[in-house]
Amino acid sequence: MSRRNCWICKMCRDESKRPLSNLTLEEVLQWTQSFENLMATKYGPVVYAAYLKMEHSEENIQFWMACETYKKIASRWSRISRAKKLYKIYIQPQSPREINIDSSTRETIIRNIQEPTETCFEEAQKIVYMHMERDSYPRFLKSEMYQKLLKTMQSNNTF
Repeated sequence: MSRRNCWICKMCRDESKRPLSNLTLEEVLQWTQSFENLMATKYGPVVYAAYLKMEHSEENIQFWMACETYKKIASRWSRISRAKKLYKIYIQPQSPREINIDSSTRETIIRNIQEPTETCFEEAQKIVYMHMERDSYPRFLKSEMYQKLLKTMQSNNTF
């Protein structure tokens, strides 16, 4: 998704357009209360992912979301397959979307994916969540993208 195709970016450029009729001012305001609130809302992770893409760090939210999906896999064979895929995409050194985790966490994952459980990426997921919460979330709240979205929602709410 390029900046040109991002629905949030389009909306920010043209404040007369409202991207989603279900996105509310209350939800957008809730995002400022905590990172946890942002991630728990319907559109928060989508908007935040678009911001991270603009910031060139979308691998963090992609990994976090992939882990959320991974934890729900019931089939042992599907879990093994998905664990190997997650490793190749996000964990393996020099992988396409390598996330920033310490070597001991990486080594633990390498051991765990031999017989993966639903929690084998849990520590890496916590680390990535912490990186997003401490680093990019504060920048997101100050970003032009969020500020324009908030302003648009506030002006649409005054009717």
